[in-house]
Amino acid sequence: MNDFLHKLPEFIGNHLALAALFVILFVAIIVLEILRLMRKYKELTPAGLTLLINRESPLLIDLSAYADFEKAHVPGARHVATSQFDPENKDLAKAKDLPVVLMDKDGRGVDKAAQRLVKAGFTKVHTLGGGVLAWQQAQLPVAKGSK
Repeated sequence: MNDFLHKLPEFIGNHLALAALFVILFVAIIVLEILRLMRKYKELTPAGLTLLINRESPLLIDLSAYADFEKAHVPGARHVATSQFDPENKDLAKAKDLPVVLMDKDGRGVDKAAQRLVKAGFTKVHTLGGGVLAWQQAQLPVAKGSK
């Protein structure tokens, strides 16, 4: 270990670009993790969602394209088009104190919707990490069709 620390300044001096890239990537990872920890909604794994479904009966909202929703969705999920998603909707506003789980096909398009729910006063907002694809990869049951 002492030899490593002794040669480190020489390595940094000889490879300044690599050292700078390492520092930039390290800082970026730390910032992203801090932002992830500070957000007011949680990302669930398929196993975590199963546990939540069994314990609290959350409202499941699938923001996938309608064709993707018909092919496969988490049982009990309701389809809402992303363009029509409105946290101020009267029906949705009734669920402000209930757990709400947002999902889509691959989990990439739900962050903005989750932020909108938190901003609208929802207290228990979750997203399904990896979306319905992660649910299927975990070999959990899926529903097909429009219901």
